Amino acid sequence: MPSPKGTRLWKRAKTIIPGGTQVLSKRAEMFLPDLWPSYYSRADGVDIWDIDGNHFTDMSIMGVGTCILGYADRDVNKSVRQAIDAGSMATLCCPEEVELAELLLSLHPWAGMVRYARTGGEAMAVAVRVARASTGRDTVAFCGYHGWHDWYLSSNLADERSLDDHLLPGLSCRGVPRGLKGSALPFSYNRIQELEEIADKQKLGAIVMEPLRHHPPEKGFLAAVRKIATDSGAVLVFDEITTGWRMKPGGVHDLHGVQPDLAVYGKAMSNGYPMAAIVGREGVMQAAQESFISSTYWTERVGPTASLATIRKLQEKNVPRHLIAIGEQVARGWEALGKDHGLLLQVMGIPPLATFALSHPDAQALYTLFTQEFLERGYLASKGISVSFCHSRECIEKYLENVDGVFALLEEAIATGTVRSRLKGPVAHEGFKRLT
Repeated sequence: MPSPKGTRLWKRAKTIIPGGTQVLSKRAEMFLPDLWPSYYSRADGVDIWDIDGNHFTDMSIMGVGTCILGYADRDVNKSVRQAIDAGSMATLCCPEEVELAELLLSLHPWAGMVRYARTGGEAMAVAVRVARASTGRDTVAFCGYHGWHDWYLSSNLADERSLDDHLLPGLSCRGVPRGLKGSALPFSYNRIQELEEIADKQKLGAIVMEPLRHHPPEKGFLAAVRKIATDSGAVLVFDEITTGWRMKPGGVHDLHGVQPDLAVYGKAMSNGYPMAAIVGREGVMQAAQESFISSTYWTERVGPTASLATIRKLQEKNVPRHLIAIGEQVARGWEALGKDHGLLLQVMGIPPLATFALSHPDAQALYTLFTQEFLERGYLASKGISVSFCHSRECIEKYLENVDGVFALLEEAIATGTVRSRLKGPVAHEGFKRLT
């Protein structure tokens, strides 16, 4: 499906916008270099129209996981329009931020206070600042991906004054002060001994982690993390920016019965409108007053309004139940069809964020071929999916019919050694390595 306007505009963008766009996950090179349509004219439900007029069904990242209800949800948009008409910004504060705080606290009985930001990365930076202010300690132990800010990328500063590729291979973090070296120390998911070793040697200000991502926690792992945080006096921060709201209203940590000191949300909490929140224990959150954490647009009205509408709909429609059922349907389909076509395939992640991995020496080329073939069939598709409320069982059945055909093509390409020769452009770039 040719997208000449889109591909030309992407090439132009890279000459005037560093990286072409503002988020790594949306770069054309992450999907299908030289062929990805890149730009949309409108989106509705699970449907996207690019600027060349082509129509696609989104079976991929759904706005980098933000549009949990589907694109342009009518109920959320109606509330946002009313907020805009009433004035989205003013000298006085909007009452919605108090209303949203009360709603968030009702979902987190262990918490007592809320602060807001507008993006996940900055919300994590706020959480780490608050944790350090509360404990009076600088060192952070972390697991998983937590954004672009200095506190996190400082983990990539190696002793020999070169970049360590442990966490973000291929990504330079020049500009991060080398004085921060040693202030953020990584540990691996489900390897409690790594965190124990860090806690034995360091006075930790915070332990930061995604409570769940690609693999479930081993029995007792999260509880052991909680105990280390409590015993060491560190603030436990759960990054729920990606996992939050999909398995239940609020965070996935609640399903495992482990409560953090701070929980951080973004992405799906506002269905595509910028919004993020830090929910935490009052004693920890009050430390924000002992630092300086302030930004003008953290007080605009659209974000809280969109969040209120989104969260209420999640509750009223029991959206997580639908997301889990649809995600399980996709995962079962991948597994069965992979087996049918002799592909060594592993499915990972929570059902609403399912992803598959192929065991093959040229797996990245196979993922690129998968995306290429689906684009020609009218789908935006990759090895992972962010399920939305607008993904129906019928939609998934049709998608899996196409998976059957594409997996058959991959099987043939592997058997004939023609994987790369079937590609119409370069192999897609790989993302960054996770510790989860």
